[in-house]
Amino acid sequence: MSNLYNVSSSPHVRSKLSTGGVMYDVILSLMPATFFGIYHFGFHAFLVVAMAIVTAVLSEYVFDYITGKANTTRDGSAIVTGLLLALCLPASVPLYIPFAGSLFAIVIAKCLFGGLGKNFMNPALAGRCFLLISFSGAVTNYALDGVTGPTPLVDIANGAAVNVWDMFLGCTNGVLGCSILGLLIGGIYLLVVGGITYEIPLSVIVSFSLFVALFGGHGFDPVFILAHICGGGVIMGAFFMATDPVTSPVSSMGQIIYGCVVGILSGLFRTMGSAADSVSYAIIISNLVTPMIDMVVVPKPYGYRANAMVGNSKEKKNVPAVPKSAVVLCVITLIAGVALSGIYNMTKDTIEEQQRLAKAASYKAVVPGAESFDVVEAAETAIADLDGAVYGTDFGKVFINEAYVAKDAAGEIAGYVVAASSNDGFDGTVGVSVGFAADGAINSIEFTELHETAGMGMKCGDPEFKDQFNGRNVAQFTLNKAGGAASAEEINSVSGASVTSGAVVNAVNAALDFFNAYMK
Repeated sequence: MSNLYNVSSSPHVRSKLSTGGVMYDVILSLMPATFFGIYHFGFHAFLVVAMAIVTAVLSEYVFDYITGKANTTRDGSAIVTGLLLALCLPASVPLYIPFAGSLFAIVIAKCLFGGLGKNFMNPALAGRCFLLISFSGAVTNYALDGVTGPTPLVDIANGAAVNVWDMFLGCTNGVLGCSILGLLIGGIYLLVVGGITYEIPLSVIVSFSLFVALFGGHGFDPVFILAHICGGGVIMGAFFMATDPVTSPVSSMGQIIYGCVVGILSGLFRTMGSAADSVSYAIIISNLVTPMIDMVVVPKPYGYRANAMVGNSKEKKNVPAVPKSAVVLCVITLIAGVALSGIYNMTKDTIEEQQRLAKAASYKAVVPGAESFDVVEAAETAIADLDGAVYGTDFGKVFINEAYVAKDAAGEIAGYVVAASSNDGFDGTVGVSVGFAADGAINSIEFTELHETAGMGMKCGDPEFKDQFNGRNVAQFTLNKAGGAASAEEINSVSGASVTSGAVVNAVNAALDFFNAYMK
């Protein structure tokens, strides 16, 4: 009896890998980057990671419970989604950001499409893109030790020098998982244990590097190319996002093609797009192309011989036709991406000129009779010394952008103007120009940037709010959320928009402090 053969249905060769095993390998591989990010950015980074993971797990558990499905949280996929999303976020974001992102990633991008194995795009990236669209101000606001500053990618885009070694270690501004060393350790671990294969990471990095070398404007400069590889989400995308087995092709050749698409789109968006880093969008677009790649690149079955004779005729390989709609969608997506990048480059100078003219108009509006604006040496030096950092410690995330003395047609001093901006707005940056009389009284304020909620935060641009500053000469303003301000220092908040109102008051206070310190 011991020599009897066992008869069973296919597959006859089974892998020892399981979904849970693979997911927990991914979690383990992400630990080096996670621990370094928490060490580098502080305790709030831990809270961001915890919020993202807890929200992801609870969202999946509650969804399974409501829909009567078996509990799927034990496979670890929800933990992976929450952890990956957290590593893609700035460490200083408010905790509602990872909560909203994980909720969207699990419920919308994963569970509503049938759960693990049936989602058509990477849930973590879907959550990040949702946050970029819905809360762009918070998700692109990077801070280190409480000081907001540009990321290395922004410095590269502006032509500034960057320290590639610091980028490799992760000792810079950026997302929580910005340590390339930590990500590479995790990626190599996944390759060793068989969680991923080399095709996608290698093809992403090689195709991205070639595109940057050909179209980045610096030729085959190793330092420039390494800076781009170490900046943004290239490494994380190559090893942890693009390799998602559900949303990537099955065959080796398909994975190489898919990786090249990711790398080329990432390079295209990086070098010619308006955003500093768009690897997330590149991977999601490539996820949509995956079904077409799998239909075109079909592995040859074991034992199949091309052009084999069967009787008097040749066997014909049955290759399924690519759906026309998939081809059209792919072409439209690529054309739209290239067109948007091209339009941005063509209109960039015009947009900058319009912004300059708008600022000049706001300066003249806050200083009546002004015809020209000259720099004040002390103020110019102070702004240069700030080097893009926030101004002071009492005004939140406020920046002093420009400061001038205004002169009339006769060359006499007509007043002063300070341009400040706050990143504490509800939905992005709030920019103001503050005009001062020679004695320090505020003439008026004008907004240079205000993109808040219609009917709420946008009411800060109405005269009922902004005219409260006119003619007042105080040391500092305070926000009165209850209304009915009784003193010159108090500014009544816009009802239902205390966040935006507070950002405006902080920006004006910073401009007032700067004026008194360096211009008055």
